[in-house]
Formats: sequence, structure tokens, C-alpha cells
Amino acid sequence: MYRKDLTEEELLDFIDRVRKSIPSSIPIGYVDAYYEFSHRPNITAACDVILTNCYPYWEGCPIEYSFNHMISMFESAKYAGQNKRIIITETGWPSQGGFLKGAVASKENAMKYFIDSQNWSKQNDIEMFYFSSFDESWKVGPEGEVGAYWGIWDKNEKLKF
Repeated sequence: MYRKDLTEEELLDFIDRVRKSIPSSIPIGYVDAYYEFSHRPNITAACDVILTNCYPYWEGCPIEYSFNHMISMFESAKYAGQNKRIIITETGWPSQGGFLKGAVASKENAMKYFIDSQNWSKQNDIEMFYFSSFDESWKVGPEGEVGAYWGIWDKNEKLKF
């Protein structure tokens, strides 16, 4: 929904087709920005699991507030999901490439965000995937220079930290 690749009705139709095609024991979910689950209650209701992306950087949040903002993003998806299983399918912070409003891409900020989010997810038994393992130099187009620097390892597979 975030990228407007499908209409809500088209997505609901796909979810329904998948549900009819697989065993009922397999949970069905949909991945999108955290706020889409509260904006689209019909889609949220159709999902067995809420798969949410939480990026404080892309909302221009300064690093000092980013951890708490990420938690509020998770809580928003959790509230919309009404006790359904919630998985943070993407979260992260870029290690270079500039800034967006108050959010500054730097190695120090990326490491702080990584440590804070990993500790929180472990302490609270939150399922979370950190984005990304490796820098992706091809992502400089639509995301600008910062798009290439979300990895824990650089593009040459060298650990950054």
C-alpha cells in the first residue's frame, strides 16, 4: 500500500486467493510500513500475522529519539493488529550518506541503533529482522546516497564495526 503497487481491493483478493490455496495451519501476512496497518483495517483483519517495517531514519527522527520512536511504531502496528503476532520485518539505520531532517547517517548512529534495537528485541522477545546485512551500492537511485549504506558489512563484505 505504501508504494501504491496495488489497490486495497486487489491486495485483499490476493490474500483471499492464497488463503484458499494453502493449508489453514500456515499463517498469512502482509509486509508494509507500520502505519498502514492502522490506516487499512480490512487488510489488517485479513492477516494472521502483521509484518511491519519500522524506520525512524526515514521519518527524519534524530538518533536520540529513534529507539523510542521505533518502539512506538511497533506498538502502533501491535494495536492495529489486536493481539496478532507482530514481526518487525525491517528496521535499521544507515552508516553514511547524509541526513534527512534531524536523522543523521553515521557509523556511530548506526551502531547505537543496532545495539538498542537488538537488546530491546531480545529482552522483550520481539521477532525482528535488521536491515541490512550488506551495503547495496545499487540502491543510490530512489533513496539517494544513503540508500547504499544500510548494511552491517560493507559492499566488499568487510564488517563495518
